[in-house]
Amino acid sequence: MPMRLISERGGYSRLMPGFGTELNWRPYVGAAIAVAAAAATGAAAVDTNSAWYRELPKPPWQPPSWVFPTVWTPLYATIAWSAGRTWNRASEPERRNLVVALTVNLTLNAAWSWSFFAARSPRAGLASNLLLDVSNLHVIRTVSRSDRRGTAALLPYAAWCWYATALSAAIVQHDRRP
Repeated sequence: MPMRLISERGGYSRLMPGFGTELNWRPYVGAAIAVAAAAATGAAAVDTNSAWYRELPKPPWQPPSWVFPTVWTPLYATIAWSAGRTWNRASEPERRNLVVALTVNLTLNAAWSWSFFAARSPRAGLASNLLLDVSNLHVIRTVSRSDRRGTAALLPYAAWCWYATALSAAIVQHDRRP
């Protein structure tokens, strides 16, 4: 029997018979696994305690290191929720587009950490940020074809990535190393 969530359209079906929709939970699980894999892959490259990172010139408006995982956790959750929700509302061609857009996006998301931290290259990190920003716009556009709430859930993710792009740009601007 498919699971029902109150957050889904018509999710009050127990309270109001005839207003519910059956929910396929598998897309939520698949999206959560994909997002968790991207998060773990990216996190494997991050070392904020390295001498290289500590010596980078950072703007005064950069938050402390503990803020990043605190912010990323709910952002990753909203990506998975949005993907699962959109999958349940999309047509078959829209689903294929969603999978491709999300796969590219999560790959670019993880690649940023490797470009910036593992390669020790703020410039490569900035380039990765810019590609991720473009990909975010594409994912938002793809999701918007099927689900407005799923689209709205992605806006904080895009905003945080734009903020990260600004941070990377500030670091590149002030970094005098070759």
